[in-house]
Amino acid sequence: MGVEPFDSNQGDANDSSDANDGARAVRRAAAHIVPFLVLSYVLNFLDRVNVGYAALTMNADLGMSATAFGLGAGIFFVGYAIFEVPSNLILHRVGAKFWISRIMVTWGLISASTAFIHDTTGFYIVRVLLGVAEAGLFPGVILYLSYWFPAKDRARMTALFLFAIPLAQVLGAPLSALILHTNGWYAWQPWRWMFLLEGIPAVLMGVLVFAFLPDRPARASWLPPAERDWLVRRLDMERHAVGGHPSLWRALLDPRVLILSVAYLGIVYALYTVSFFLPQLIRDMAKERGTTLSPLEIAGPVAIVYIFAAGGMWWWSRRSDRAAERIWHVATPAFLGVLAFVPIAAMPSSTAAVLTGVVILSVGTFAALPPFWALPPTMFVGSALAAAIGLVNSFGNLGGFLGPYVTGWLKDLTGSFHASLLAASGTLVVAGLAVLTLGKLARVVRPAVAGA
Repeated sequence: MGVEPFDSNQGDANDSSDANDGARAVRRAAAHIVPFLVLSYVLNFLDRVNVGYAALTMNADLGMSATAFGLGAGIFFVGYAIFEVPSNLILHRVGAKFWISRIMVTWGLISASTAFIHDTTGFYIVRVLLGVAEAGLFPGVILYLSYWFPAKDRARMTALFLFAIPLAQVLGAPLSALILHTNGWYAWQPWRWMFLLEGIPAVLMGVLVFAFLPDRPARASWLPPAERDWLVRRLDMERHAVGGHPSLWRALLDPRVLILSVAYLGIVYALYTVSFFLPQLIRDMAKERGTTLSPLEIAGPVAIVYIFAAGGMWWWSRRSDRAAERIWHVATPAFLGVLAFVPIAAMPSSTAAVLTGVVILSVGTFAALPPFWALPPTMFVGSALAAAIGLVNSFGNLGGFLGPYVTGWLKDLTGSFHASLLAASGTLVVAGLAVLTLGKLARVVRPAVAGA
């Protein structure tokens, strides 16, 4: 199943004029489409994880335990997982801008409707529907980036897109906290207003995506002809370098897809353990010291964790592109998860030690993501790539169900989040081992890196 690596020294890549066209084309494409994708995913992730802030008051209003909340937070991924592959195949067939726009409008409406729930059952129903509506956005964007950017730039561009996750936390934490800090309006609790006010922008953004996001480089009127031709030609050459067009079913049954799925499950488990429960973790640690924190005061430590995560992700993705290497650039930060639990286990009663462990865990999780998602386009093309990305994301996001549910269960069982953080560290180690296994199973294309 090995493929020959793409040779950046072939053909017109040697011509300095073409090289300049290529550099300008990548910069221009990044400037035009990446901001749309980042803002879209900021809104997406904000609508996905604002439930963690809502839980500070919503759980008491609805009479939910930590286990019930964890189940509701995680059940989102059931509908999400079922519809991932079909959604990505539809995007590949009908075009990115239409399908991404459809996803955003429907998820915005459903997220806003969370404001109207009145019991735990309603919470579960809305979370399942939200997962169905959102299915396909993330793998669709990963597929979309493979339509636009050469392999040597892909981890960096993926990192730019994934900046949306920590950015949603850094910006969303104080925004959600400010809304929760109010007394609500018109006899509605603040958490209801939070869902409503943070869901509507996704609908508006969906309209903008449809109006301004081009499907492929060949349809980008803002690219000068020379740059457009270079980009189309380079991407075609890379697709041919991957070799063959395996059928959809062969791609889904490919052992590399299974290994990628296991690795991604481990990463996602850790990601959502922190994303959904960090506000409650900070609140509980303060209570143990006899201090009561407001949602706004909780937002500060949350933002700090994600600032570190964003910085680590950006630096590591650039290193992966420069080194033209993916396997160890996924495995190394994943193994960093082992170190995350050292300060927590050594000083469980120390807020600084626990937050240090959470920072390490978050940096390892986020740093692994960009080089991880640079791997599938080196193995598959066309509909096989769409199906493979969809299946990996679908299976991996079961970690988004298991993480919150197991975390809530362990919290109720032990009275703290320490065991939950240990479990998240362990899943990152599993992810690292899986990716190393992938490196032994198949030769992976080493993306060409100019000047490396």
